[in-house]
Amino acid sequence: MSSKFYKKNKRDVVFWVDNHGKIGEHLFSFDKSRVFNLFKDYPYKLTPEQKLTFDKENPYWKDFFSERK
Repeated sequence: MSSKFYKKNKRDVVFWVDNHGKIGEHLFSFDKSRVFNLFKDYPYKLTPEQKLTFDKENPYWKDFFSERK
């Protein structure tokens, strides 16, 4: 099955991946090329700029992972 990229809000930078058949997997991308796994990669594999953008657009997840440095 193929993945579909979408934005939660029209002006967002972050694309989420609708990966049918993968329950509980939260994938996102900034460029539709490199895909990050929210639970595995955030914030460790994001650049400082990507983290700032992600946090601004996704305050729930920023708070959820607030203990991760």
